[in-house]
Amino acid sequence: MADETAAAVRPVDELVVTAGIEYRNRVEGAEPVLSYDLEYFQKFEPLTAGDALKRVPSVTFLSDVLESDGARMRGLAPSYTQILINGERVPGAGVDRSFFVDRIPAELIERVELVRSPSANRSGDAVAGAINIVLRDAMDLDGGYLRAGAIRLDDDKVKGTVGGVWGGQVGPGRLLVGASVQGRRNPKEKLSQRFDEPGGELDNIEVQTDLRNGTDYSANAAYVVDVAGGQLDLSGVFVRTDRLQAERSTEYAEGVRTNDALQTTNVNDLDIRTDNYSLGGKFKRKMLGGETTFKLGYAAIDDDQYEFEDETTYDDDDIAFPEDDVFESTRTKTRIKDKELSAAIQHKIDLRGAKLEFGVQYADKTRDTSVLETETEVEIDDAPAPRPAIPGLYPDYEPVAGGLNKIEERRIDPYVMLSGATNGLSWEAGLRYETTETKITDETAATALRVSKNDYGVLLPSVNLRYALTAADRITASVARTVRRPGFNFLSPAVLEGEYGDNDFVGNPDLKLEKAWGADLGFEHRIGRRGVVGVNAFYRKVSDLQEVVNTGAFSEEALDNYEDAIDDGATPEEAAEELTSFVLTARNVGSGEVWGLEFDLSTPLDFVGLPNTGVFLNYSLLDSSVDDAFGSRRFNDQSKYVMNVGFIQDFPDYGAAFGATYRKQGKAFGRIIGEEVTTTYGADLEVFVEKRFGKRYVVRLTGSNLLNAKKKEVFNKFNTIEDQRERSFDEYELESEKAGPVFQIVGRMTF
Repeated sequence: MADETAAAVRPVDELVVTAGIEYRNRVEGAEPVLSYDLEYFQKFEPLTAGDALKRVPSVTFLSDVLESDGARMRGLAPSYTQILINGERVPGAGVDRSFFVDRIPAELIERVELVRSPSANRSGDAVAGAINIVLRDAMDLDGGYLRAGAIRLDDDKVKGTVGGVWGGQVGPGRLLVGASVQGRRNPKEKLSQRFDEPGGELDNIEVQTDLRNGTDYSANAAYVVDVAGGQLDLSGVFVRTDRLQAERSTEYAEGVRTNDALQTTNVNDLDIRTDNYSLGGKFKRKMLGGETTFKLGYAAIDDDQYEFEDETTYDDDDIAFPEDDVFESTRTKTRIKDKELSAAIQHKIDLRGAKLEFGVQYADKTRDTSVLETETEVEIDDAPAPRPAIPGLYPDYEPVAGGLNKIEERRIDPYVMLSGATNGLSWEAGLRYETTETKITDETAATALRVSKNDYGVLLPSVNLRYALTAADRITASVARTVRRPGFNFLSPAVLEGEYGDNDFVGNPDLKLEKAWGADLGFEHRIGRRGVVGVNAFYRKVSDLQEVVNTGAFSEEALDNYEDAIDDGATPEEAAEELTSFVLTARNVGSGEVWGLEFDLSTPLDFVGLPNTGVFLNYSLLDSSVDDAFGSRRFNDQSKYVMNVGFIQDFPDYGAAFGATYRKQGKAFGRIIGEEVTTTYGADLEVFVEKRFGKRYVVRLTGSNLLNAKKKEVFNKFNTIEDQRERSFDEYELESEKAGPVFQIVGRMTF
């Protein structure tokens, strides 16, 4: 799809110094795809692909304020959304297989495509849909540009950004090269209020600062050349995230911010360096009565993290820094290396009135995880904070439970697809069969469980239709089967103590895929020459849901409490009252439904005499239903709605423009064993002002988070399953997070 919709080579000034307003593309073909060129986003100067995705329909985030990492298409968890780069799958560092889209700088993007329902020639891991991030390639532009700017944060700090791209003819082929260095900073403030139960008296408060500070580096290159009777396309991308997350918090009893009420101080730093890189080669030529494409790719993530957390707990009396203070400290080293080798052979043949495509795709993934930890706890008398260094304080690092494992996964996915167009009808029907072999080796599990294997296969049919009612009106319809693979955290057979309240958790290597049947039905109308308005209804029926369930076995803590009670003279019947927590696991249980309605509008107002005014609106109503151990709920953390509305006003005679976007995301609720959380976000307002100087220069000033939006969370916390059913709270917490406005000035020069 990325090949077939690629734009022709354009002069670079048309991409950088845009003299007009860009709108949503009107995509041809049977697939239900919404396509947005970078120019659609560029005037607001997004830093990352995540920032760009905030302006497209049905994409939500459950991130911190000013962060856009795990894209949630149709409000579902990131693992339900397939992230593609240039139409190919990419590995993610998350335990749920998700890929953080804020790792891709916006400068690399040519366009973003929302694929609402899959085709047989793409991976079926797309229950909610797929987001295809198409990077600029060697056929994209002629010339180059330089970009430089600065971002001012709410704490008055300034971060710089610089980058450049060049594309043109080199030897017999075309070359594109680009690079950027981008400063990132996000200072936030958090406040937590904790109660014994809803409506109860305030127990304590926690005042916290949270600073994300770092630099992102990126480089990309692509070369296209005709060779051996065909076309060879080589590409490579490298992105490095170098970031320090520093949290400082203080707890006070009953909300009184004095030394007498001081309960704990906490210092928590996380140093992250993540390298994402991929290399790809594609050769396409006419042969065997049609066109054959050979693909070979290599993608990897190297995620290296070091975290320390130091917490001091103060004795509860009237002395500011009393005796018997307890100092607890943890140091954690995490290393994840995820490598994936992929290959494919595809062949297309033109038949009478149709096109036949078939092929086989191969992927070989290896994921090595190492999580090492050392911790200590000491009493320090009469030593005021901050605590001095203590020689020999830490023992040697040791792997945590589930923290030393290797996952090997091999996929072979053949497919066949038939497509055609006649009398205004474009259609496509295909079959895809995905086979997977998985081997898990966990060095921290019991010896008998250290190596486990699981193989499975699933048939995925798909049908896509697009019918032109008139020159301006058309409908789309799709039916497809999709899957969701288990998260790595659900597969490891190691026992995690206290993972869900007081309950332990052990993974299930035999966990099966979730499977979903889905349907989309849409209508689209062209407004004049450039505008478009569309509405789409979707439905998904998901089976073999992966849910956390009770094994019936008692947790390690429950057994210890039982034995202690026996030792203290209790009868077995009396001691049994301590058996209140269990060992949980993941199993395929039950089914769920997801549905919604999506509206989008993108048009100039030339029909009312305002051709230089563009308006944008998308609004999605999202809903779902699933049953868990406590009753019915939505799919976890699905927002009820998401809305984006905005405008751009261009002044061609003055070489200037300005505009604004307003975004609001609905309430989301999530429930797992031990915890329930409700999340709400304030509205986000962004504006820009632009001045163009001839055909080579443009300067933009942008402002984001101008309404100083807050993220608010309500936590219901429970120790045991029975406590959660009976609403016997361990803790009720209200947390709010805010970050101030951000201003950015950027200049671009073409050459």
